[in-house]
Amino acid sequence: MELLLKHNPWWKGEEDHHLSRWKGMKIRWVPSWIEEISLKPFSLNFVIGPRQVGKTTGLKILISKLLESRDSKEVVYFNCDFAPDFHALKKVLDRFLELRKSWGVSSSLVFLDEVTSTRGWWRLIKGYIDLGIFENDILTVTGSSSLRLRGEVELFPGRRGEGKEIVVYPLSFREFLRVQGIGVKVTGDLKRDMANASIKEEEILRAFQTYLRTGGFPASINEVPTATEDFLGAIEGEILRLGRSVSLVREILASIFQKAPSPLSYSTIASDTSGYSYKTVAEYLEVLKGLMILDMASFRENGRVLQRKEKKIFFLDPFIARTLSVWSGQEFLESALYEWVVQSHLLRKFGEVYYYRNSYEVDCIAGELKVEVKKGKPHRRYPKQVLVLEENLPMFLAVL
Repeated sequence: MELLLKHNPWWKGEEDHHLSRWKGMKIRWVPSWIEEISLKPFSLNFVIGPRQVGKTTGLKILISKLLESRDSKEVVYFNCDFAPDFHALKKVLDRFLELRKSWGVSSSLVFLDEVTSTRGWWRLIKGYIDLGIFENDILTVTGSSSLRLRGEVELFPGRRGEGKEIVVYPLSFREFLRVQGIGVKVTGDLKRDMANASIKEEEILRAFQTYLRTGGFPASINEVPTATEDFLGAIEGEILRLGRSVSLVREILASIFQKAPSPLSYSTIASDTSGYSYKTVAEYLEVLKGLMILDMASFRENGRVLQRKEKKIFFLDPFIARTLSVWSGQEFLESALYEWVVQSHLLRKFGEVYYYRNSYEVDCIAGELKVEVKKGKPHRRYPKQVLVLEENLPMFLAVL
């Protein structure tokens, strides 16, 4: 009971410490993804994103909004870091179910945070759903993207009701501008929007330099002293929970940083490791992709995707790239960072990114867009239909 009370201070009319800390931040915002969570019974929502991206704070902001119109006893939050296994979580949930029965509560909003910390959590939730215990409730489960790696999200076919699956990324550059108070009008006409954004060129360029340093994580944006340490600790924890080698991850990252932004084969990376095979490297890259640390662009030519050719590997946020560069002990080229930022933004918008290289090069192919990132790189020949990003790169990201 005491642990539940500490997790749910609103039951006693007290303010949550996460919310209090958020209110004390110099730069704060209400994340847009909380509006996507279904609040219709029955719902099972999944909120997936890397550690330190602000999932917990987002939930607490949503809870504070719900408490404006709901009885505080109808809302329960629990951080599953405190429940290492199935049995510990069962004790917590059973205690809450007893309490709400004594309170006369018939419908609850249940928030289970970071369920990937609890071994076998899905067996309990799936079983209770099948028994009809949550038929009048709204469940929201958050976790790192290792939820997908383990296939745990897919274990609930026909059991999600009105629920949604929501992916939480670090802030994009346009979102970063917004929280900095710099609004940019977007109509969907890319060239016109880039031209209109040039009215605020000085502000955008200055903000872009900051974004390249802080990325889109709340702690890094607010320059929290422990931001880097907390992020690395969380990543190491996820890697170990998945039964993978932290030292091998370091070797793989070092190889990528050293050779970026050139396309790489699994064998090339494997040759930089301590005797691991290309198959092991491929497996680890899929893990890092699943953890939303990096992603890969495959080669595409004449509409055909050639999966066996080298891939361009890119990091999903500047803060991730800088932090892991120091952690792996390998620096990277400035031109690589520019390319990574463009690739990661195109990935969010279009869901997939490719590249092409022959007599000329196209760094990014996504949707109808063909983009060559020239900033920080020597000039090369390119066809007219390719959008070339040099000094206009921040304007492109601001309106994408």
